[in-house]
Amino acid sequence: MQPVCNPCISLHYEECAPVQTTIHFAAKFRLALGALSISRGKLASIIGVDKSLVGRWASGAVHPSDHNLSRITGVVADRFPTFTSLDWNREQSAFARLLGVDPASIRDERPPQEPSGLPLPFVDLSKVTTAGRGKAYEGFWKTWRASLLMPDVVFQDHGMIRLHECGLLEILMGGAGLRFDGWMMLGEGNAFVILHDAVGQTPLFLIFRGVPLPKAEVLEGILLMAALNPGRTPATVPILLERIGDLSGDREADEAHCEELTLRNPIIPVGDVPETIRACLFRNVGPNAAAAGGEMFLTATGATGLTRGSTATGQLKG
Repeated sequence: MQPVCNPCISLHYEECAPVQTTIHFAAKFRLALGALSISRGKLASIIGVDKSLVGRWASGAVHPSDHNLSRITGVVADRFPTFTSLDWNREQSAFARLLGVDPASIRDERPPQEPSGLPLPFVDLSKVTTAGRGKAYEGFWKTWRASLLMPDVVFQDHGMIRLHECGLLEILMGGAGLRFDGWMMLGEGNAFVILHDAVGQTPLFLIFRGVPLPKAEVLEGILLMAALNPGRTPATVPILLERIGDLSGDREADEAHCEELTLRNPIIPVGDVPETIRACLFRNVGPNAAAAGGEMFLTATGATGLTRGSTATGQLKG
């Protein structure tokens, strides 16, 4: 099956291409990198793209756009002046001979594993959005959410959000033995999240109101889950996601810090929760509330003023 091209996707993003074509290009691309003795990070810097994108070209996950292929060709031609874009169509053995490289010296790579069980058409669109906006959400975070079983406490899960090589945002959260992992998908101004509860063995579904600024600081959302009571009661509650730090860029160090965060005590007495946050988490909704000027339904409109992002000069409401 070939990937489905979406005509709405800008040509600045990588093009859909037949899988076999993409894999064949990837093998020759790795040969070219070997012939040039250049790293993926160095190539990314030269042509002005993210290093992760170069990795996806090398693995066969995506095929370069015409614009990026032209820039790659230019880099190769700087070392091999007779090289043109037509040479990418050569058989791999002929391509290797052209560059003076032994084809057997370049190992095969498998494309990054795609997340399973997600709404695939939306995932494709989300990857486009994430390529441009994903960095705004990377970082270390904590939640504010009411306990369904202990009405006098609020839970604070801790963890991190980071870009994954598959093109989506990966989420790792936890606290007091609870562990949640999954994916954040950006689209239509919101952040859609699917997590797996390793203890309850059920999925959790969340929607956060996104921010248009370069860095998200606080996200207001709604959580749909099965409570950890004997009946596993379906329920929905407001939830806040608050940034508590930035990633270091060292994956191992970030993972270690994330692990430390998940060991924190997640239970906060309601009396210790700031009033503005309590007002968001414990809202009166329904016909009576609406008649008094409140909300008919539980929503995340951002009307509380808590959703916000920041620029290089400071925080602004998102």
